[in-house]
Amino acid sequence: MENSPRVLVVEDEIAHQDILESALEDGGFSVAKATTGEEALVMLDAEDAKYRAVITDVNLGSAKVTGWQVAKRAREKNSELPIVYMTGGGGHDWGSMGVPNSVLLTKPFAAAQVVTAVSQLLNLGNTPGPNALSQQNVSQRRRDLREPLPMRAEISRGCSASRCRT
Repeated sequence: MENSPRVLVVEDEIAHQDILESALEDGGFSVAKATTGEEALVMLDAEDAKYRAVITDVNLGSAKVTGWQVAKRAREKNSELPIVYMTGGGGHDWGSMGVPNSVLLTKPFAAAQVVTAVSQLLNLGNTPGPNALSQQNVSQRRRDLREPLPMRAEISRGCSASRCRT
C-alpha cells in the first residue's frame, strides 16, 4: 500500500486498533498506529509525518494527552487535515473541544463507518492530493465491509458522516 493515503489511528485499546486497521487497509488506506496521545504527538511532529487523516479516540485511558489535544496538534500541522473522533462517552464535548470540519462516531459503531467518514472527508476537498480515493473505489470497498463488527452504528448530533461539520 505504498501509494495509499496514510491514516494515523490513535486508540488505546489494541483490539479496536486491529479492527480499525483491518477495515482501513481493506478500504485502501495505509495505517500508522499510536496507543497514547503522547505517542501520537511524537508521530505527528516527526519530519516524515505525511498523514492524510487522523482517527482518534477521545479518551485515551490514563494518558495525559487526550484525543481532543491530538486533533488540535494535527490541525496545527495541517489546518485542513480530516479528523474523525471516536468515543464511548464524552461526545457532549465535541462542540467545544472538537476541531471544525470533523466527524464524531460514538462507540460501538461499524468499522466501515470510519472508512466512509475518512473517505468522505478526503473527497470533500480536505487535503486534496493524488492519493485521494475516488467515490467509485470508496463504494466498492464499502460493499466489502458490510459485516458489522462489535461496534454499533451511531453518529453524534444526529449527523450523517457525510454532513457532520461544526
